Amino acid sequence: MTGGEVAGILVAVFWAILVSFLAVVLVRLAQTLRATTKLVADVTEQAVPLLADASATVRSAQTQLDRVDAIASDVQEVTSNASALSSTVATAFGGPLVKVAAFGYGVRKALGRGGDGEDVPRASSRRTVLVGRTVPSSRRRKQKG
Repeated sequence: MTGGEVAGILVAVFWAILVSFLAVVLVRLAQTLRATTKLVADVTEQAVPLLADASATVRSAQTQLDRVDAIASDVQEVTSNASALSSTVATAFGGPLVKVAAFGYGVRKALGRGGDGEDVPRASSRRTVLVGRTVPSSRRRKQKG
């Protein structure tokens, strides 16, 4: 065999190996594309119901937010009405009630009861408890000094 024939055979073998390699690559690529197509189909099949559920959830949340907004506006209106009523009551009855209370205090002071501790006993009748018995205040002073 001559050098040209050997070179021709080597070129033919090279092309055969190259074509075989490309055929294997194309077969693998076809398998990958089929697997990818199946995966996309499965994801689409599962994603559509999930998106429908998410859409329903968002609509439900929007309905609840609308309700909360309505409740909040009602509460704000009730609060402003209560504030206005409180101001009206304070204006209408506050001044006269203060005057009546001051008058009652003045009457008590004038009658000598004065509100300075009606329920507290006088100093002479106070007693101190020592070891289970009471000692009159005059004896207490002697014991201290």
